[in-house]
Amino acid sequence: MAPEPPGQSPHRTTIAPTAPSADEFAERFLDSTLATAETMSVYLGERLGWYQCLADHGPLTAADLAARTATDARYAREWLEMQAAFGILAADLSDTPTTFAISPGVAEVLTDTSSRSYLGALPRMFAASFGRLPELLDAYRNGGGVSWEQLGADARECQAALNKPWFDTELGPALGRVAHLHQRLSRPDAKIADIGFGAGHSTIALARAYPEATFVGLDVDAASVQMARDNAEAAGLGDRVQFHLAGGEEATAHGPFDAAFAFECLHDMPRPVDVLAAARQALAPGAPMIVMDEAVSDEFSGPADELDKLMYGFSLFVCLPDSMSSPPSVATGTVMRPAILRSYAEQAGFQSVEVFPIEGFGFFRFYELIQ
Repeated sequence: MAPEPPGQSPHRTTIAPTAPSADEFAERFLDSTLATAETMSVYLGERLGWYQCLADHGPLTAADLAARTATDARYAREWLEMQAAFGILAADLSDTPTTFAISPGVAEVLTDTSSRSYLGALPRMFAASFGRLPELLDAYRNGGGVSWEQLGADARECQAALNKPWFDTELGPALGRVAHLHQRLSRPDAKIADIGFGAGHSTIALARAYPEATFVGLDVDAASVQMARDNAEAAGLGDRVQFHLAGGEEATAHGPFDAAFAFECLHDMPRPVDVLAAARQALAPGAPMIVMDEAVSDEFSGPADELDKLMYGFSLFVCLPDSMSSPPSVATGTVMRPAILRSYAEQAGFQSVEVFPIEGFGFFRFYELIQ
């Protein structure tokens, strides 16, 4: 059995919510089932290019949509009718045959990959996990897990696509408002680490914001490393950004660094204390370690807000199985509360942890780990 992460408070007393009746819970669970069907229908429409086609060329009939996307017309008609039934698309019944249209707001959420409201790739994460349900069941019964590599392109591309608009538009300005950090990152010839960089969008955003600095990325997923290298070349930053297939435990081999970042990845790591300790040793004297992770509530309290609920969903199907796929693992899970991070930082040798006053940055909270 995996150890419980530090910082939990299992003995706190809470007031239990009023228990639902059978009819009330049946209604709620039916709503959840409908939401699951809706979510996975969005996966189909996003992956098949149907939403983008409607945004570019709509209104369209089922036959027109199928012809433009080289897909099957009968499936297209069923999907279009289902989307209209759920209120995602609008159906014009006065047309013969019926035409379907996507509104600008829905199109922005599902197709505009530059918008901070973009969520079109979100179902890919659950689709990646659902494709591994037999392995997940085995892990839940016997321990072990399902790795990021096993989850494949859907998971990798989902995380990258959802974070990219925030990194592109908000990361530089957000860090720029933290005066002492901005001053350090702006130093001529500053060398900065990005540990667990994924597709490299965080590193690229930092490189654009701080053109005098060079950047070194470390990640253990080979496919992500290649994605990041391709993205850096496309952005014209290949001369200042290097991405290595390496774990954070290897940070000392690439330092010293004037700052180090870990964006939305620490909770996935099986041995985060080892990574933080290596990062601390790789930092120049007085240099900070910045961790961006989910802005979950401070403590477990039973019924939770929407953010905690969503993060528990990711934890059950993605992050906890990924972490536990590489034993020994502390098995943090997505819901890494501040006390857990503080404990990891203390064990790694950092003297204190502060929260940056950065608000409104998606689902995330920024921590500064101070030597």
